[in-house]
Amino acid sequence: MPEFSITSSDFKEGEEIPKKFGYNFENKTPNIQFHNMPSQSNSLALIMDDPDAMAAVGKVWVHWLVCNISSEIGNVKFGINGKTDFGETDYGGPAPPNGRHTYIFKAYALDTKLDLVKGYSKQELEEAIQGHVLAEAKLTGTFTP
Repeated sequence: MPEFSITSSDFKEGEEIPKKFGYNFENKTPNIQFHNMPSQSNSLALIMDDPDAMAAVGKVWVHWLVCNISSEIGNVKFGINGKTDFGETDYGGPAPPNGRHTYIFKAYALDTKLDLVKGYSKQELEEAIQGHVLAEAKLTGTFTP
């Protein structure tokens, strides 16, 4: 059986994320697709963050949190958004303060829907998914302002 995976029609694994998806550019939300969800999946969750920000701002910067994505539709637009480190509850695109950064989109296939409300934190999401992850996948891209 093929493995659970996440892809984007807007950029390929490990490649540069186009400028229009950058926070300080058009801040468009990239198209994200989920593939081969386990049959027991009740929902999907997504975390997009920038681990390279640790050197610049002292923390992994959270750009996007989405939970309760329907495993049948597999479309991020139908999930519940958490709060990013921009203080917003929508997608916040790449915005590296210095040079090229790597962005990681982490997808989780879950055996349940989560009891979270809009504006939850990354920590709350990570705690809520514990014990419910059926499969994980990731997609990475880079961005240079």
